[in-house]
Amino acid sequence: MAITSLSQLDLDGSYTYSEYLKWKFDGYVELIRGKVFPMSAPVSQHQRLVGNLYLDLGNHLRGKHCQVFIAPFDVRLPAYSVSGELMIDTDTVVQPDLCVICDPEKVDRRGCNGAPDMIIEVLSPSTAKKDLNDKFNLYEESGVKEYWVVFPDSQAINVYLLQNNKYVLRDSYEENAKVPVATLPDLVIDLADIFTHS
Repeated sequence: MAITSLSQLDLDGSYTYSEYLKWKFDGYVELIRGKVFPMSAPVSQHQRLVGNLYLDLGNHLRGKHCQVFIAPFDVRLPAYSVSGELMIDTDTVVQPDLCVICDPEKVDRRGCNGAPDMIIEVLSPSTAKKDLNDKFNLYEESGVKEYWVVFPDSQAINVYLLQNNKYVLRDSYEENAKVPVATLPDLVIDLADIFTHS
């Protein structure tokens, strides 16, 4: 039976990427360890912040090896069986607000196959728990080297770096701070520009 509406899915069920590819309904969802997470339309403040960060990253990367992508963009993260073996059909497909990928082999026509080098998530009330818990753990386990969590209301960014397979808080930056990008050592993001008009 064709899936043409989100209501046809069992939100307590478990799905794989090959099933996800067959769904034909409007709107976006994420699959995290097989569980479906519907995505709501972002507010203007969220889009402004994502856009400002994208412009800084995109302008910096023009003509360079690494690439930046903005949601919606499918990122398929590897799934492992209970015994630790890599599964052929993943059960995890996420839509990070922004991701930087430096390995061109990971980019295909459907998105990214494997862990990006850097991911940025801008929190919203509907995604905060998922971004701070489910995705934090998922990105850590998948080997995403740098994870930024943006807090729009407090105008702050937490930067986590992967060290010995665990995220370590590099720092929490606020307001007018200048934030170095570990993935792109010659880039510093000025938060005064990012949070302008947000």
